[in-house]
Amino acid sequence: MARLGVNIDHIATLRQARGGTDPDPLAAAVLVELAGADGLVVHLREDRRHIQDRDLTLLREIVRTKLDLEMAADEAMVKIALTVKPDLVTLVPEKRQELTTEGGLDVAGLKERIQTTVSMLHDAGIPVSLFIEPDLNQIKAAHKISADFVELHTGRYANATKSKEADAEFEAITQAAKLAYKLGMGVNAGHGLDYRNVARLTHIPEIVEYNIGHSIIARAVLVGLDQAVKEMKALLS
Repeated sequence: MARLGVNIDHIATLRQARGGTDPDPLAAAVLVELAGADGLVVHLREDRRHIQDRDLTLLREIVRTKLDLEMAADEAMVKIALTVKPDLVTLVPEKRQELTTEGGLDVAGLKERIQTTVSMLHDAGIPVSLFIEPDLNQIKAAHKISADFVELHTGRYANATKSKEADAEFEAITQAAKLAYKLGMGVNAGHGLDYRNVARLTHIPEIVEYNIGHSIIARAVLVGLDQAVKEMKALLS
């Protein structure tokens, strides 16, 4: 069964909306793990719009499954990662004006910069995943700079409004996953996945983990975190 990483950024988004202390991402992390999640995902953005440095430090102390830190390939972020030592760093592109990460990292076009970041993290014993489009050239570029994992951006698949578009995106994800696996990289997937569209992707055996946030947190508003996580886990089984 594929693993589930739950992104709890939007717990922090709700907290930051009022500038207080509730809801607490740490409490959410405990509940998510108790519900059966295989890991926690947080994105420490340069603008600190949701997760804060203190959250990350405390999460490192309490998370008992896996802590996946999403971050930009930025020198300041690398320093934080080297201090916190998450179980995995996922490098993502970042734009200040975006509501959420809008696309994959251009590994082929930014190879030297990303290679430097990957090497620094590897030297500290931290495995690295690259959040990329399901594009074969990007997969090959990720392999060349020694990425341990790729996380395939599933946004276009998730947002497809016509079956033909969804089929084409599903095929692209399938072929990208197969190539990444063949090259020896672990394959994760995420972005825009929800209770309606994730099941189809489970037919791609090379994908070992799904990182899902917004849809689980949105569902949790109605049924609670425990039930929301368990429902998603059931879809991955």
